Amino acid sequence: MKTYIKLLTVLLAIGAVLNSCKKDFLKETVYSKFTPAALKDSLAFEAGIVGLQYTYNLWNNQNENQNGNQGFLCVWQMGTDVAYNKAIDDLDPMAIPYTNYEKLTSRDVSIDFVWRWCYLLINNANNVVTNIDQPGLTLSTGFKNRIKGQALFYRGLAYNYLATLFGGVPIITTPLTAPKTDFVRASLDDVNKLIVQDLTFSKQNAPTVDQLTVASTPHSAMASQLLAEVYLRMGKNPDAETECNAVINSGFFSLIKNRYGVHANQPGDAFADMFIFGNQRRNQANTEAIWVQETENPASVPNGAGPDIDSKFPGYHFTGSQHRRAWGSRYYNTPGMIIGDSLGGRGISRMALTYFVLNLYDKNDMRNSQYNLRRKYYYNDPSSSLYGKLVTGPGIDTNRNIVPKTNKWDQFDPNDEFGSSMIKDMIIMRLGETYLLKAEAQFKQGNTAGAATSINVLRDRAHAPLVNSGQITMDFILDERVRELIAEENRRMTLMRTKTLVDRVKNRGQKITSISDKYLLLPIPQSEIDLNKDAQLTQNPGY
Repeated sequence: MKTYIKLLTVLLAIGAVLNSCKKDFLKETVYSKFTPAALKDSLAFEAGIVGLQYTYNLWNNQNENQNGNQGFLCVWQMGTDVAYNKAIDDLDPMAIPYTNYEKLTSRDVSIDFVWRWCYLLINNANNVVTNIDQPGLTLSTGFKNRIKGQALFYRGLAYNYLATLFGGVPIITTPLTAPKTDFVRASLDDVNKLIVQDLTFSKQNAPTVDQLTVASTPHSAMASQLLAEVYLRMGKNPDAETECNAVINSGFFSLIKNRYGVHANQPGDAFADMFIFGNQRRNQANTEAIWVQETENPASVPNGAGPDIDSKFPGYHFTGSQHRRAWGSRYYNTPGMIIGDSLGGRGISRMALTYFVLNLYDKNDMRNSQYNLRRKYYYNDPSSSLYGKLVTGPGIDTNRNIVPKTNKWDQFDPNDEFGSSMIKDMIIMRLGETYLLKAEAQFKQGNTAGAATSINVLRDRAHAPLVNSGQITMDFILDERVRELIAEENRRMTLMRTKTLVDRVKNRGQKITSISDKYLLLPIPQSEIDLNKDAQLTQNPGY
């Protein structure tokens, strides 16, 4: 932690570039804080990697001042097969185009944010990669390659977002040092080629997970996991399987199968233990975690990331994840109920699980246990005459108060009962998904027996009935991803990557209208097209 704070101090000194996330990347703004004058020693480059992680984290930490609060998180779940809009439309306008698709246009604010966020991450990565080779630096080749590998992970990640969501996009591999208004879209093949190049360098040169000196920053297994996903999108299925095996066989990760951690002696199960505050990090015995965004409570850790960072570092707005609020229910609005730890803290039911999800699990599947999916609520106000009784009657699953929900984002801080932010860590990659990516790669090679074996590793852990090769289809694999990864994966990205969004919505979605093949790609933001006055930034078909 001392190392992290030290690096953050340097980052704050040189990192005003991060505050530029509020501006359009393609507008006439020069991002120059990660310059040779600032990046001149090893500590500064280490801080640059922390800065890239901060920039990445803006995706998951939308607050009141950044693109519509929790509504941005809903964009990646609503309008798919797993979630629908529980909020009143005029209170959550960001989600409307993703439940009524005919309202999705190139002026959409979420799309605009995604585009700018990706290119901010790309430009900051380019600054680190370019400046580490500046003349006069007394840095070893090994250190340079390690920093490059970590920076290129973020660039490859950002371009993968762009390629999945938009197709071919402008390629920028050097820092933007002057206004530029003549961007053109590269082919998807060229974008894919760059992503593979970046992630291959990253997996070969980034540290292994046991060599990390700063938590949450990139390591080689993260690059392999992301590369597997990229190869699946590209149709390079044998390569995807190879990358999955590299993670699985690395010796660094293993599935959580037994109770552990802070609640090990309380009722629960091994799957739920992974998502309990105090259990999510590798140094907290979570052997399944590949990439964890660690969050520190500023009430206990100086310079921590959480509700109070705005007052300490104005302009950074790093308020922690909003997932609990988006996924959790407003049970406390029901007479006889109060905000409590046992019910996951304060949620606001931005979205709810579809009937498809709630009916997807086998009876004894651990992932369907009361510790993982809450279907029943009991009155918890000791002063109420209803205390301890089951909440029943009108209103169950018809409003935002009593809603079945995943418990993965449960978190309660008695010092922040209102729940203005989360101090809970976020598991971004874990080994459970690696097996699912491997199963997909095997299925797409015609190896249904191998795919069944990979999936059964997870089903055995969950005490769910094992499956055979005859049961393996793409739909089954996507269903299994829901059982395992609900509320963790970016579901929209998964369905766009696999080209299954339209079919899954039509056959499993809820309260969704006007979906068509047009929405397998998002529109290029109109603001960026308008600013690009010296070349044509072509729009995707149908928009």
